[in-house]
Amino acid sequence: MSWEAVPAATRSFFENFRRIHGARALFVSQELCRLSEAFDRAGLRYATFKGPTLAALLHGDVSRREYVDIDIIVPRQQIDDAERMLGEFGYRAADGPRAYRRAFLAHLRQYAFVHPDSNLAVDLHWNFTGTHVPFPLTPEALWQDLDTVIIGNRAVTTPSRENLALLLAGHGTKEAWRSLGWICDFATLIDRYPDLDWLAVHERARANRCGDTILLGCAMAEELAGTPVPRALLGAREKSSRVRMLTGRLARDLREGLPDSPEGENFSDFHLCERRIDRIVGALRLAFIRTSGDYDAMRLPQLLWPAYYATRPFRLAAKAMMALGRRTRR
Repeated sequence: MSWEAVPAATRSFFENFRRIHGARALFVSQELCRLSEAFDRAGLRYATFKGPTLAALLHGDVSRREYVDIDIIVPRQQIDDAERMLGEFGYRAADGPRAYRRAFLAHLRQYAFVHPDSNLAVDLHWNFTGTHVPFPLTPEALWQDLDTVIIGNRAVTTPSRENLALLLAGHGTKEAWRSLGWICDFATLIDRYPDLDWLAVHERARANRCGDTILLGCAMAEELAGTPVPRALLGAREKSSRVRMLTGRLARDLREGLPDSPEGENFSDFHLCERRIDRIVGALRLAFIRTSGDYDAMRLPQLLWPAYYATRPFRLAAKAMMALGRRTRR
């Protein structure tokens, strides 16, 4: 569409958004560089992904992608050191004290920290998904193959291109590809790195029981961004009825703007499981993992927190019965 044909009020809205986002992107990028320098100085291993890193790597400019936080992953054994480092920069845990986080949020394998002055959030990861589902990229593989991207005048550590493909496909599938931005990221990755060994990337995902994530990412990029599926994966994509089914359903949901279901907990991350046995095992694990929802439903003193292991299955069963009752009344 010609920019001149866009109504003046709409042009003004987008131009104002661009200015605000550009200023915010520069601030977030500056903060990322400060944290990167501090991690390096302290000898802490780290890698950053998404946010300004992904904007610079795929789109050539930190302002050419929307984001609201900084994502950093560190080795599991360095989480406490990384938390202290963030604390020295003024960041505070967004989800309560350490004892609470370790009891009810550790299964997510990431914690959120927020700076009270700027409201900037840093998501500190030691893995890429919860303990109950597989993921195409493991932390061990990440640390074996790192790269850098230039942000300002600093080289910031990032995943390699192959690992980035696994990461974006896994994250998009985990979140049911409900953002067009994530699909554009994956489509841009396909376009920007035509020499990427997609067959090897797919084999690595399959080895982690998540091969469908790569095929689904490629199929969604083709369906919604017009990006051709890499030739090496055409045969595998065509053979997978599950990928075809998910592509049709997720693309339809995105086009029609269907709301997330308010019933029950979010199980979209089970799309990561290409095997039924993994979905069954994941559901069983999730049934016995203490979550913040358990605490909110029945606030016990810390001494009694182990009791949530016994009460959680009953709480989930009650929620399932209530959801079934609502559907029956409709």
